Amino acid sequence: MEWWQALILGIVQGLTEFLPVSSSGHLMIFKELLGVDAEGFLDFTVTVHFATVLSTVIVFWSAIWSLLKGIFKFRYNDETDYVAKLIVSMVPVAVVGLFFKDSVEALFGESLFVVAISLIITALLLFLSDNANRFSGRRKPSAGADVPERRNGISFLQAFVVGLGQACAVAPGLSRSGTTIATGLLCGVKRDVMAQFSFLMVLVPILGEQLLSVIDAVGEGAGLVLPVTDLLLGFIGAFVAGLVSCKAMVAIVRKARLTYFALYCLVVALMLLLFA
Repeated sequence: MEWWQALILGIVQGLTEFLPVSSSGHLMIFKELLGVDAEGFLDFTVTVHFATVLSTVIVFWSAIWSLLKGIFKFRYNDETDYVAKLIVSMVPVAVVGLFFKDSVEALFGESLFVVAISLIITALLLFLSDNANRFSGRRKPSAGADVPERRNGISFLQAFVVGLGQACAVAPGLSRSGTTIATGLLCGVKRDVMAQFSFLMVLVPILGEQLLSVIDAVGEGAGLVLPVTDLLLGFIGAFVAGLVSCKAMVAIVRKARLTYFALYCLVVALMLLLFA
């Protein structure tokens, strides 16, 4: 891997980690377009994922700090309720990651055809989440209306269902952010709630996923293959792009239509099916 390839791939990871277009799928696409060797690519993906996690922490630091302070009050309050729902949302992907990781990797592999199909599914989810009320004939609830048991704007059941969406997003090309946001909106969670919940719920699973990859690599006796400079450039690219992308996506989820991203995913998927 050349230094400029590392920088470009880092930027791609940072931008697509938060936009609902699949970072894993785009990394595979750009890896093929740039002719990057597979050797050492695991080191790179772990590095850039840590970069995007760090950018998420910085963007949501105020909310994270508030949750931490609430937890250490040692009583059931809004903060502990929110953290409990985050934990519930992580259960499905934890089960998949701990017990079915090898089976999932063997099932999907690194096929661009799988990426294309997953992008089509992502596009469908985004389109449906934008148009669910229109298709069902339901009117949007008034600004003050809410279900009483939905403390923090989301119930435990909704958190679990969104977690199921995240567990499905292990397939390359199926956007993690797109799937969780769309699932939440389809379940009736408000946009402003999902704008934060969807990003905070993925922090621990992303770290856990990369840690499992590192443990497997160490168990196989693998060491660093790529030069530290390449990893550093990838980290910087992913971190800076992640900051921009994360802030932009929060605003987009709250106000803009996700159908535009659905169209993008569909176009990319069709190009892969035609030319890959």
